[in-house]
Amino acid sequence: MLTPLLIGFTIIFVIGNLIYFFTNKTYKETYFHAALFYKLFFVLLGLTFGFAGLYYFLSLEEAVLKINDPTDDSVEVTFWNALYFSGVTMLSVGYGDLVPVGSARFFSLIQASLGLLLPAACFLKAFGQSNDKKYDNN
Repeated sequence: MLTPLLIGFTIIFVIGNLIYFFTNKTYKETYFHAALFYKLFFVLLGLTFGFAGLYYFLSLEEAVLKINDPTDDSVEVTFWNALYFSGVTMLSVGYGDLVPVGSARFFSLIQASLGLLLPAACFLKAFGQSNDKKYDNN
């Protein structure tokens, strides 16, 4: 009975913090661009699902994911396992519980690179637009 209450409280806490972050306007200048944020979010989400499909379809032909333990067993071929690996790779978390093998190694490198470069490019674009507005006002 206590666990569901704690989980619910935690979810409300996280949502409250996100709302505070996106609505708090105490700073004179803000570098947050909602449209750019949503664009980045949906692009990363689309890439995560796209690469998950790629890993899933590759796994129909050969083992592309292995469990990182002494047994070295192949991962069960499900879309959810592919989506989990894709999400962990896109976010550059790399827990290490699943390891790509074969052709998936190349694609996971591409995906991890996109997961690092796209947010950086988005940040630079937002920062550049903010600086442009600052210099236009002077």
